[in-house]
Amino acid sequence: MLHCPENLSAYVSLLPTNFQPYKVGGWSPAVAYKNLSLRGRRRQRHPKALSDDDQQDKESHPLPTYKWRLVISYDGTRYSGWQYQQSIPTVQCKVEEALTRITKLERKHLCLVGAGRTDAGVHAWGQVAHFITPFKYECLEGFHRALNGGLPPDIRIREISSVLPEFHARFSVKSKTYNYKIYNDAVMDPIQRHYVYHSSYKLNPTAMKDAAKYFVGKHDFSAFANASHNDGIPNPVKNILRFHVNEMGPLLQIEVEGSGFLYKQVRNMVAIMLQVGREAVPAEIVPMILESRDRKELAKYTLAVPPHGLCLFGVKYNEDHFNIPLATSFGMHHTITKCKLPFY
Repeated sequence: MLHCPENLSAYVSLLPTNFQPYKVGGWSPAVAYKNLSLRGRRRQRHPKALSDDDQQDKESHPLPTYKWRLVISYDGTRYSGWQYQQSIPTVQCKVEEALTRITKLERKHLCLVGAGRTDAGVHAWGQVAHFITPFKYECLEGFHRALNGGLPPDIRIREISSVLPEFHARFSVKSKTYNYKIYNDAVMDPIQRHYVYHSSYKLNPTAMKDAAKYFVGKHDFSAFANASHNDGIPNPVKNILRFHVNEMGPLLQIEVEGSGFLYKQVRNMVAIMLQVGREAVPAEIVPMILESRDRKELAKYTLAVPPHGLCLFGVKYNEDHFNIPLATSFGMHHTITKCKLPFY
């Protein structure tokens, strides 16, 4: 009986260079292994042992891998955040399931990594992730369509592109931008209830803008971070590049860009700004809490705002990692070129 090995990429490398596998709906690695093993069964019955030099040369030239970058948009209402969990639905789980069906690779071989591990209920417009394959795609449009076709309607891949091996979705980040939306009116708009936090208290946007200025720059944000068991002991010093409060009728959009963020840092910063907007505390409370470097100091005034108003809007990287003209797909637009209905 034929047993297919766990790592099939070694057998893929034995194929002719002009043979293009792993096309959507086509060739599978199991078929390749079967053909190769039948073709070379007699020759491989007594394999010749590799010398020490040959073995060292083999290890110094690993099988080639190709790295791909995804830009992902999702509605986080139904998911327990981005990061993979075995028994709970997450965004990473759904993306990995779709990639596994198309590429025929196991989860551990895809090595999918996201730029930010958004919490349960948090949304994203510009989440970025990368994965690897032992083969390359010359054209990504078909793969792009198939991937979105295998995802639920609340998750979409906006863009797929090839990147250099040095690119890392998490560690190559230059900055991230988050938006938090607040609906400031007596009556909440029901259409926006899953994406906007409702504050029936009349807020003072000018006071909130004054408080936002204190966050800009490099600070120790220990007082604005909740304890996290995933990151160990992260560096609490972060650089906030900009912090804006935009007024759009009853909607207030808080937009913050920084070099990185601690666990629940954005939601805690928005929470104290809401207290400033309600004129419960002055804007000068922000530098005082920052200097304390104590989460208990913030807890005297407020708790973190709910997650559903938060959205990971975008992630910036060094553009040099993208200078590889293999392939890029932004999706396809369908147009009607000829009407097939009869005129009456």
